Amino acid sequence: MASQEENQAQPFTDIFDEDEAEKSFLLSKPTCLIILGKPGSGKKTLARKLAQIWKCIFIEALEVIQTNIHEETEYGLKCQELLFKGESISEELVTEMILKKIESPEVAHFGYVLSGFPSLSEEYMAISQQIEKIKNLKLKPDFLINIKCPDYDLCQRISGQRQHPDSGQVYQRNQWDPNIIEKHKKEKDQHEEENEEEEQEEEEAAEDPVMMSEFLHQLVQRPEDILENAEERVGMYKDIMLHPLEDLMAEQDCRYLIELDGNQQPDDLLVVTKNKAYVASDKIYVCCYCCFNKQDELFRVLSSCKLIAHRYRWRRSRWGQACPVALKEGDIVMGNPDFAVSFLGKMYMLSSPEALKTFMLNPRPYLLPPMPLPPCKVLVFGPPFSGRTTICNLIADKYKGKV
Repeated sequence: MASQEENQAQPFTDIFDEDEAEKSFLLSKPTCLIILGKPGSGKKTLARKLAQIWKCIFIEALEVIQTNIHEETEYGLKCQELLFKGESISEELVTEMILKKIESPEVAHFGYVLSGFPSLSEEYMAISQQIEKIKNLKLKPDFLINIKCPDYDLCQRISGQRQHPDSGQVYQRNQWDPNIIEKHKKEKDQHEEENEEEEQEEEEAAEDPVMMSEFLHQLVQRPEDILENAEERVGMYKDIMLHPLEDLMAEQDCRYLIELDGNQQPDDLLVVTKNKAYVASDKIYVCCYCCFNKQDELFRVLSSCKLIAHRYRWRRSRWGQACPVALKEGDIVMGNPDFAVSFLGKMYMLSSPEALKTFMLNPRPYLLPPMPLPPCKVLVFGPPFSGRTTICNLIADKYKGKV
């Protein structure tokens, strides 16, 4: 009875604690996925699409090599040196780059979609060791997505691939084979009157330059796409990798194991994956950033009409105009409106392009309690042997400061 009276005394109390909800999100683990399947089953294509849609970090051997070379990291310089000498990049170096990327700040915030690991190559680590690495990751995978495809269908698809040497683009048989293209055109003509909108979309797709005659002779077949080589790779996968991966999938909670039909189109696979993932888990977070050039002017516009949801308005954060990155480092620096960013419906102003880049990679360390914590600087002075060092150490220990 007393509880009912208390509830009636404060009928408009908001039981939703926004600060606790935001803290819970910042402490939550980002969603991580691993794509598994036979060589050539479309793991990389699906992983890239999932990363784009769910704003995760796409991690794959070629991707991390190109990123490190572009950013001129220590690993990137080693790769360049090897490539200039005409040597191949070692499996050990590639594995180190992949594991380093998984431990990066941006992955700690956005999560990852990993493809191509474990690798068929056992030059550096055995399959069992690679799987053990996956099990011991700090950010363990939440979802295992296994693309299943019959050997015959897969090998026929791989052997039908052709690559354009200038662009590096890979085309399937139905994109370059004149007989199949002609067959599709005839089917298209038959259904022209039934579905005009679909007809227009197919005509636009058919205008791809690779389907024009002058491009057909430029396409080449890669050595790994030759039928015999494709069959050998698929056989190797079944011999050395399939059973360890089956053990890994058997240990996974069945709610977070998604198996797909590899004969479907990539977009169809994507739809199935999204639907199953949303049903299986409520841990999918999509973190979006909106960067502003004129914060105050845009704040007035957003606060009046551009609402995120009903009765939910853009607001300034507890940091005000102070730069979160500078506060974390122990300094009070006012942010620049040119480097303003919004996150979880609140605005933050960064002091420099470097601070903005750091904050956008992973804002969590700068927003979790006790932040925003204004720095306090204490000077202890006195005559020699008066206990200055002891007092400094006690103060630093009490308030978690630096001497």
